Amino acid sequence: MGTRGNTRQRIQDVALELFVEQGYEKTSLREIAERLEVTKAALYYHFKTKEDILISLFHDLSAPIDEVIAWGQTQPRTLETKKEVLRRYSDALTGSEPLFRFMQENQGTVRELSVGENFKDRMLLLLDLVRAPDASMADQVRCFSALFTMHAGNFALRDVEGDPGEKRKAVLEVATELMTQAHLDAVRDSVTG
Repeated sequence: MGTRGNTRQRIQDVALELFVEQGYEKTSLREIAERLEVTKAALYYHFKTKEDILISLFHDLSAPIDEVIAWGQTQPRTLETKKEVLRRYSDALTGSEPLFRFMQENQGTVRELSVGENFKDRMLLLLDLVRAPDASMADQVRCFSALFTMHAGNFALRDVEGDPGEKRKAVLEVATELMTQAHLDAVRDSVTG
């Protein structure tokens, strides 16, 4: 295992901690280096700016999400496929709660850096995979809520007693119920429509 990857990841983790604690704008590369107990030059070897760090964080989160989307787009739009999309998405999101917390608290920064735009595009692609083409407004809300639950769920539950794995399972279960309800409604409407 190369140390380069580990250093890069440690920089990302510490930077994100600081971004969440004191806000992106107020955090400097120097502070990140100090908390890591490395020189600014060592930090500079991996990232030239704090923007680079943030963009790399989104990039690392996006790669597994892109895999889920690519897989989903090759599958028939069955209920089983949609459940599998949510399952895979849940796995892709593991460990990304701090990034979502950062996004919630620094929406301006996220928008300015265009990482927010890219992320929104991915959400719409995922939404397309789990939503019926002619879904009613209520069912569109259900599908949107399913994805939102997966983003906000773990973050919202962090003060609730319980095992993180159990929480993730519960969040996935609720997201799947919402999406299943929407799917079954669409099937029923196409039969009766």
